[in-house]
Order: sequence, then C-alpha cells, then structure tokens
Amino acid sequence: MVVHIRSTGFVCEERSMSQAEIAAATFETHRARLLRIAYRMLGSRSEAEDVVQNAWLRWVAVNQTKVAAPYPFLARIVTRLCLDEMKSARARRETYIGAWLPEPLVENEEDGLDKDDLTLTLMMALERLSPLERAAFLLHDVFGVPLGEVADTLGREAAAVRQLAVRARRNVEAARPRFPVEREEGERIARAFFAASTSGDTAALRTLLAANAVLRSDGGGKVLAFINPITGLDRLLRMFEGVRRKWGHGWAQMLEPVWIDGLPGYISRERGDVLQTTALAIEDGRIAAIYITRNPDKLRHVAHALAVAPDPTSRTQ
Repeated sequence: MVVHIRSTGFVCEERSMSQAEIAAATFETHRARLLRIAYRMLGSRSEAEDVVQNAWLRWVAVNQTKVAAPYPFLARIVTRLCLDEMKSARARRETYIGAWLPEPLVENEEDGLDKDDLTLTLMMALERLSPLERAAFLLHDVFGVPLGEVADTLGREAAAVRQLAVRARRNVEAARPRFPVEREEGERIARAFFAASTSGDTAALRTLLAANAVLRSDGGGKVLAFINPITGLDRLLRMFEGVRRKWGHGWAQMLEPVWIDGLPGYISRERGDVLQTTALAIEDGRIAAIYITRNPDKLRHVAHALAVAPDPTSRTQ
C-alpha cells in the first residue's frame, strides 16, 4: 500500500493515498516522457500538451489497478491519439501559408522535452515519413520501446513494424550530420552569424554560410516571412543585403543565445516588435540550413519564458 507521510509541527501523520491520488502520481511520473513522444510525433508543443491532457482523461476513466505496466499503456494511448491528430494536422498544413516548421523547443526551458538527440534537422526529415513510419521509428529507436509493444500499439505485425522502422531510420540517418558541431563552436558561429546578418557584413557571411545553404522562414501568414525557401549562398547574400537596406544596420536585437531542438541559435526581436527564433544547422564548420520561426502562435511558450509578448501588434507586416 502506498503511504503518504505529512509533517504537522511535532507530529507526523500517516495515511494511505486514495486511488485517485495514486492515479495522478503515476501519470505525473510519466508526463514528461509522454509529452516528448507527442511533441516528436506532432512537431507542435501546444498540440502535444492537448494530446497528453486527453491521455490523462482516458487514464482516469480506466481501472488503473488492472494496468500492470502503466507507462506502455499510457504511451500506447498517446501514440494512437497522435496518429489521429496527424491526419487533421496534415490537412491543415496543406493550406498553411509558407514554410511549416516545428514549434521551436528552447533547451533552457528545462521541461524535460530536450533529452533526446533529435535535432530540428532530423525532425524535418521525420515530416517526410508516413505517420506509421514516424511512430515506429520514434517509439523503437528514440524512446526504446520493445518492438513487440510497438507492434501492439500500432496494430501491426512485428515484422511489418520492423520494416517501418528500417525505412524511417534510413531516411533520418541520411539527414544526420556526419560530425555534430561542438557546443562552444556552435555558439560562436551563431553569435557571428547574428552580427554579420544584422550588420550587412557580406565578407563574414561568406565565411559562415555553406555554398548550398538554405533558409526556411515560418510566419504562418501572421507576420512577414519568406513564402519559399531561399537556397544558395549568392541568393542568401542578396537577401540579407536587401533586408539591411530596408531596415538599416542593427535591425534586430538578440534577446538570448539558445539551443533550439538541438541546434545552436538565438531568440531575437526586430524592429516592429516581431519575436523570432533562429536555429542553425552546421556541417563541416559552415551553416548549411537556417530555420527561422516567426509565427507568434508558435512562440507563445518562448515569449512566456522570456516574459515578453510574441507579437504585441498582432498584425502582418
């Protein structure tokens, strides 16, 4: 029997936890890990939190005393809810304005979500997988769920799930950099890139950007952003020069250097009070990809952590 001990002055009172308290304590033990599964499946923190809340409602509706292993049971609920959510999410993304990026997960939020090695680049690779491939890979390869349990969760034979995971693994590994950037080097490059891009230092940008670097900017139709990716060093240099001419030197303020979904970057605010996160994928010492999130709906948790508004004007520039 689970016992709770409470101190009241000089007397320690002892009582048994109710079944409802046991259910709540059990769920809280696994909440962070369940949230990680949902976030990696959906790429949206807010949607992940909704899924975990729905999982909680289902958990309290069952007889928990008959659940021998709570975590696999809860992971199965979360995965199936995510698969249902992914169907509607894909439909919404077909009408999404501009590039879609996962909600940025800032490392220093310390909420337990940043404890695996899936970077933003790899999450973008996950977007190219089918929902079942994505679920099989995440559950088995990332979260260490035994293959048999994954098969039960997905309602497939173990052999079929193994093939799903193999195909997914092949696609994800192809996107994984050969030599992940060291933390100190990544932070140095991020600071140098911010300084060069906001000051119009073309020479510095040439040394920082890879020849085939690509920039993706997610404004969601809410704020100004590039609708299509910008690829290639020359096009990026022209773009940064155009921004400098329009806004002048120092058009953005760095609020905090951070790691975003495993990539070095920063949170900044530009003139016009638009908040954004910038994450940099670095390969062989140069920036291979720039991921900019400006959609205020995706930055609310970031703004909350910084105690600033994601977009005080709530308008498209």
